[in-house]
Amino acid sequence: MDISAIRTLIGDDLKAIDAMILHRLETDVALINQIGHYIINSGGKRLRPMIVVLAARALGYQGSAHVDLAAVIEFIHTATLLHDDVVDGSSQRRNRDTANEVWGNAASVLVGDFLYSRAFEMMVSVQKMRVMEIMAHATNRIAEGEVLQLLNCNDPDTSIDRYREVIDRKTATLFKAGAQLGAVLCDAAPAEEVALGDYGLHLGIAFQLIDDALDYGASDANIGKNIGDDLAEGKPTLPLIRAMEVANHAQRNRLREAIEKGGERYIDDVVSIVAQTDAIEYTAQLARSEALAAKEALTAIPPSSYRESLAAIADFSVSRDI
Repeated sequence: MDISAIRTLIGDDLKAIDAMILHRLETDVALINQIGHYIINSGGKRLRPMIVVLAARALGYQGSAHVDLAAVIEFIHTATLLHDDVVDGSSQRRNRDTANEVWGNAASVLVGDFLYSRAFEMMVSVQKMRVMEIMAHATNRIAEGEVLQLLNCNDPDTSIDRYREVIDRKTATLFKAGAQLGAVLCDAAPAEEVALGDYGLHLGIAFQLIDDALDYGASDANIGKNIGDDLAEGKPTLPLIRAMEVANHAQRNRLREAIEKGGERYIDDVVSIVAQTDAIEYTAQLARSEALAAKEALTAIPPSSYRESLAAIADFSVSRDI
């Protein structure tokens, strides 16, 4: 089953989510409308909302609150993108100018805040305390991940464990929360909520590992941003950390200088060094292991086309061209 088939399976739900997103973006503040629509309609895959829907449907959910919660997850994800791009000084995302490039940093941060607050407003309407617990915890961990990443910036001694802690919190937490919400809506057994949470966590890690590999092993057109952006921002992601481990002395010194100083002038050298080591394949292999762990977590969920779709998303997360 590929992404197209999954979209067909839950097509009505996805249409309802898009309608909900547009409805809940509405405000009498024109700039919020403009930036909100710009970023929401910028070509994202909607993987996180899809996970909410598929998790709920896999456990037999027949209500409509999954639409609200899928929109909540997308709003929070979008808010993090707006804030990330300001912190990173990014000018491009998904082959388009970032909102901060178009409207400036202040507007982007404030609209991100609006999306966060609107998301929590929507959570309250579901009237399940467990939903609030999951999302309060998730947004807190995402913020912690952002700060941890900031601490790692320009530090060539960043370890794999420190890097892993960042992606656990910054990326995988929201995947985990989305999968858990599907279980909560169904009043599922604790074991099923844990299983879906484990699925989301491993999926999110796999997805981020491949994203970080793509930063050094893909074309600009394929990843929707500039190759080497992570390096330019001084972020020591796993391909760089692994290259530091296996490179020769001269290469290691060059990588250390590039991480400490950041900037675009080192990109060609670093991409070349990463390509000469096993760093890309090493990262991809870890991602495949995480995707497999995600699929194994699904064995606690009853078989269905929805469970099959969740497994297919795990496969998709590691099949993107590197």
